[in-house]
Amino acid sequence: MFEFLFRYPRSVFTKGDLVLLGSWPVWLLGVLIVAGIVGLGWLMRSRQSEAVGSIKGWRSLVLWALQSSMLAAVLTLLWQPALLVSTLKPQQNVVAVLVDDSQSMALKEGGQARRDQARTPLQAGVLDALSRRFQVRLYRVADRAERIKALDTLTAQAASTNLGDSLKQVSNETAGLPLGGVILVSDGADNSGGVDLDTITELRTRRVPIHTVGVGLEQAVKDVELSDVQAPARALADSRIAAQLTFEQRGYEGRKAKLAVRDGSKVVAMREVTFGKEGNWQTESLLFNAGSAGARAFKFSLDLQEGEENQKNNSTERLVNVQDGRRRILYIEGEPRWEFKFVRRAIEDDKSVKLVTLLRTTQNKFYRQGVDQPTELEQGFPAKVEELFGFHALILGNVELNYFSPTQQELIKSFVDRRGGGLLMLAGRNALSEGGWAKSALAEVLPVILPERKGTFLREPAAVQLTGTAIDSLITRLVEQPGANDERWRKLPQLADYQDIGTPKLGAAVLAEYTPGGRARLPLLVTQNYGRGRTAVLGTSGTWRWQMQQPLEDQTHEVFWQQLQRWLVTETPGPVVASTPRQMLFDESRARLSADVRDKTFLPAADVEVEARVLGPQGLTERIKMKPDAVTPGLYLTDYALPKTGSYLVEFTARRGAEEVGRDVVTLQRQDGVAENFRTGQNRELLEKLSQQTGGRYWKPADLNRLADEIALSEAGITVREARDLWDLPAVFMALIALRGTEWWLRRKWGAV
Repeated sequence: MFEFLFRYPRSVFTKGDLVLLGSWPVWLLGVLIVAGIVGLGWLMRSRQSEAVGSIKGWRSLVLWALQSSMLAAVLTLLWQPALLVSTLKPQQNVVAVLVDDSQSMALKEGGQARRDQARTPLQAGVLDALSRRFQVRLYRVADRAERIKALDTLTAQAASTNLGDSLKQVSNETAGLPLGGVILVSDGADNSGGVDLDTITELRTRRVPIHTVGVGLEQAVKDVELSDVQAPARALADSRIAAQLTFEQRGYEGRKAKLAVRDGSKVVAMREVTFGKEGNWQTESLLFNAGSAGARAFKFSLDLQEGEENQKNNSTERLVNVQDGRRRILYIEGEPRWEFKFVRRAIEDDKSVKLVTLLRTTQNKFYRQGVDQPTELEQGFPAKVEELFGFHALILGNVELNYFSPTQQELIKSFVDRRGGGLLMLAGRNALSEGGWAKSALAEVLPVILPERKGTFLREPAAVQLTGTAIDSLITRLVEQPGANDERWRKLPQLADYQDIGTPKLGAAVLAEYTPGGRARLPLLVTQNYGRGRTAVLGTSGTWRWQMQQPLEDQTHEVFWQQLQRWLVTETPGPVVASTPRQMLFDESRARLSADVRDKTFLPAADVEVEARVLGPQGLTERIKMKPDAVTPGLYLTDYALPKTGSYLVEFTARRGAEEVGRDVVTLQRQDGVAENFRTGQNRELLEKLSQQTGGRYWKPADLNRLADEIALSEAGITVREARDLWDLPAVFMALIALRGTEWWLRRKWGAV
């Protein structure tokens, strides 16, 4: 309809410059229009004063405006208005046609593969129309662009798509040629994060428009996609791992499906979920055992549904470095009490955690248990950095603040902040506010603001229940199903005592609350990260009743304390902490490796040498010397290109001369041909943005019959300026008729005809 009224495509009007081709000067046109408008006004006014019953007032102004518009339009047409546009010279310019040949183009929609949706309209006359006017170069696009002679060679088997590198490559190859435009036929699925700004800037500098042709449905009709899995990179041997699985589905709202996690061929966890509202992201959790020590690849999956269009996006893998060795916890208790006895008993069989205890028997005497050496802790609580920092977590029981010297108090703070250790404070008649901790320097470390008063500890029973925050916490997960777990906590025996631990700080997580004597609920278990470590406060010393008042075979007390203490130590770093942004590299070959190195006092070590030893598939072995970061002391970096697909283990070793400072390992896995199976809907946003930023246009395959004419309107390559007349447009004559007809109709309506 637009071209029927205006004869030319919209792009002619957006890209063209308005000019007047008449030989008379433009200023004369302006003078005539002004004079004509003034003359019409004078003539109409003189007729109103002479004629009886003539149109007056606002009606006369309407007629004057219509007549003036008619006069201005006619005079303008006499000056021959036109659009001046740049067009490509025939057969003197190159047009590059890039067709996506990745695996996502093999997906079938409505019985037709995307590859055919792209190829059919091009072969049905579009390429012929382009070839008659331009020199056409065909490319297949995957991780790079490759010249092809015909579209029949496309296989839709490439493992990845890199639109940015492909466009940059084409731009470089045609740097000395008159490139008039680029046509990109794709579903927009890009595994490299999109097109970089440098490539777009280079094409814009050359004024090369990119016309994008989008193929594929923007949303699948029937599909389930497991889009993300959040799982810890490290875990202790035989510990429980909580993974958060995020998925989206269309066409299966209200149906049930099974989430599963496998270690090799063994199913280690499974649960049934119900699909929520179609098109919404849904997140569910899975708990499973980490198993024995080693680098483990866990496969997470959501079972296939009937009629799924894409059956390759229901599963994904994550690597977990399962570590052996026992983490050491120092537990200092101010007096013998039931909680101390039952906590020790709860974790005595835990092979991943070793509890070292100091029990004060008199004011200056302690009973030591679990020490590695006869001389360890013989002077009581550590007063040296090296001695305390040898532990991974610290539990403070019924001990008053004044027992610790100011140096030891600062040492405890540094243990959490700099060492990255875990700190748990328990309730007691000499603990927390009762022991003067509210006004100490350590109050900053705690996740609560302790009350500055006495009388906070009471030996009265109190019921316990979880908060909503505890749903995803491993500390409080006694039963896997959230609803059943909440009910299990409500049925626990009441606590033997409780303590007012104050107000949780901003950012702290309240996992459990207690209800004393039916009154308002108060926080019981609160956690928070602080510095490199984490802290927790448990407002009771009476969880031992969970063991005493339940059947002997009930493991509630043991499970809770094992999980709480593992939470304290799992993330405690060693002297060397190795990391990488992504352990699973889907269709990527480069990884950023980093190592944070600390000395014995856990201050940044900037005077060491760090070597990374890479063990890869097929016996691959490499040694890489890492470079210190110029900004962050103690941080060492390197970029590593993984040459083959498969699993990699990288061991980092830091040395100061002949002395080894520490070592750590990180695991990687490269998989090709995976990313193409996820987020397979047409990325129209990317394609439209790419065309808009370069002066091109987004096309649907059905509209490509006009593509050759659109390509010709380009300022790139070898061009010629053409004038497109506007005076004889159908829309112009229709507008003139409308002006004259409206005037006649109004005159007749107002009785002036």
